[in-house]
Amino acid sequence: MKTICLYFEIHQNIHLKRYRFFEIGKDHYYFDDYENERAITETAERSYIPAIKTFIEMAKTYGKEFKVAFSISGCAIELLENYSPEVIELLQELNETGCVEFLAEPYSHGLSSLANEDVFRDEVARQAKKMKELFGKKPTVLRNSSLIYSDDIGALVASMGYKGMIAEGAKHILGWKSPHFLYHCALNPNLKLLLRDYKFSDDISLRFNNSSWNEYPLFADTYVDWIAQLPEEDQIVNIFMELCALGIYQPLSSNILEFIKAIPAVAKQRGIVFATPSEIIAKTKSVGEIEAAYPMSWNDEERDTSCWLGNIMQREAFQKLYSVADRVLICKDRRITQDWDRIQASNNFRFMTTKPMGVGFYRGIYDSPYDAFTNYMNILGDFINRVNALYPSEIENDELNALLTTIRNQGEEIELKDKEITRLQTRLNKLEPKSDEPKKAAAPKKAAAPKKPAAKKAEK
Repeated sequence: MKTICLYFEIHQNIHLKRYRFFEIGKDHYYFDDYENERAITETAERSYIPAIKTFIEMAKTYGKEFKVAFSISGCAIELLENYSPEVIELLQELNETGCVEFLAEPYSHGLSSLANEDVFRDEVARQAKKMKELFGKKPTVLRNSSLIYSDDIGALVASMGYKGMIAEGAKHILGWKSPHFLYHCALNPNLKLLLRDYKFSDDISLRFNNSSWNEYPLFADTYVDWIAQLPEEDQIVNIFMELCALGIYQPLSSNILEFIKAIPAVAKQRGIVFATPSEIIAKTKSVGEIEAAYPMSWNDEERDTSCWLGNIMQREAFQKLYSVADRVLICKDRRITQDWDRIQASNNFRFMTTKPMGVGFYRGIYDSPYDAFTNYMNILGDFINRVNALYPSEIENDELNALLTTIRNQGEEIELKDKEITRLQTRLNKLEPKSDEPKKAAAPKKAAAPKKPAAKKAEK
């Protein structure tokens, strides 16, 4: 029986404003609030709200026969809470149906997994905590920014306690293998890997409304037939994309939501089911390991990290940013930590790319990659000055390492205490029904109390 795993990413970059060299040291606010409000509000109205309402309708129509998964970056959550709280409310309504799973991911949607292990751990922990606060359950499956994955990253994620991770089914990694199976990390078999089928995903997110595509117009029965016609042994079809594909990349006028809405019924007719990532990991055995010595992603034809780190400008900005990572980790200044999350976002590096990106590439407020680099480095220069003012660069490495070790130990202690609290709470819940039994048994004794005087007379 074939299984469809449907997953959507929700992320919105927090846009930087024009920041001149002479503003360094004078202006510590780096963001374009007007553009941020406009962008998230427009995206919510055109994509997020109608799409999530459609998923709620599907969950009510098909019940547990329909499943979907989401991951939401911390930056996106902040924007939604400030400007479009209805999206959060709709996601919570969808969560109540029991048909959705929320995944973990780095809070900033940045590249920390390529730079600093401690930063990556901190980001994922904060985003996972936010998921539990909003939706009542801590994620067990992780999705890295833009599906960035390597053997080393997989081993790190496994050491953090996650059971699974989703990644790109890149040809240069898979070789002759198929993305339609569950795999595991080459360095730690406990971490299971779900690999994106980029053809089935891009058919929806990139090609659906392209009238020059030879499969246009695409109907749900045709699409599901393609899945049904895969080799019998193929188990899983992972369809992963950005949520804004539904309504932005593919406009609502293309009937994209009607197409999505029709898939579960057609799939059921062909014996195809839906499942969330954690359900697949729990019920399916890995068929083997995936070796990825170098990082891969779901971006561009190369499926690597070249769109963020492919030229000298990007690498210089990247190295400069993470040169203060350890100092930011010990910082208690809320403005510093918030700015850190926002300037880490991978989009800021993508604006600097010099790769041929095609007609539709959006570079934001920048005229060129050099313009993007100059603006970002001005902001980064001021940010680093602020960090160094709190923790001077002259601070001894031993002292800094001691502080970081203390923070790690405190985090581990808190985690152990949380586990102990959970264990004791579970134990208490089991004992509570038993504690009611003596009360029920005591009731007859009260009724028999008046017989005591009679017993005394009998003794006389």
